[in-house]
Amino acid sequence: MITNTDTDKLRGWFTGRLPADWTATAAPDVTVDREEVTVVLTLPDVELADAGDAERAEARAGRTKAFREETRDTRIDIAREAEHRFGRKVSWAVRLGDRTELFTHVSAPTMTRLRQRERLTLDTLVDAGVARSRAEALAWCVRLVGTHEDDWLAELREAMTHVEDVRARGPRG
Repeated sequence: MITNTDTDKLRGWFTGRLPADWTATAAPDVTVDREEVTVVLTLPDVELADAGDAERAEARAGRTKAFREETRDTRIDIAREAEHRFGRKVSWAVRLGDRTELFTHVSAPTMTRLRQRERLTLDTLVDAGVARSRAEALAWCVRLVGTHEDDWLAELREAMTHVEDVRARGPRG
């Protein structure tokens, strides 16, 4: 289980390790799971007076692309250091205005045992063309739950934090 302390350590390390101009707009947003650390950097938004939505979107896409290309070598070096130190792969993303673009990510396989009813649900999604495979259908279902149950998942994570705190104060074996 990933603890808040783990996340705090990672966030602190990245905040200290990243070049100052990468964190001038905001501290990095760091998300951690068992396999991966995702670092989202917030870039200053484009300054376009009297620009339409399409022009602003393309300017953001251009700035994102430039940042990705110009910082590639440094990001690779920092990721290698972090991977060695924390034992997890590092993925990068940038946020610019209302646009967030993930540069890299880990696609980790998961194993699950499903009963016939659940398998039939996945097969329906495949047969309907929503997904190409059961694995893709399962990923689609997980994304759907995450999208529609954000408040519930946040509450659940908060409750797990309280359990973690109680365990930490408990007797040592």
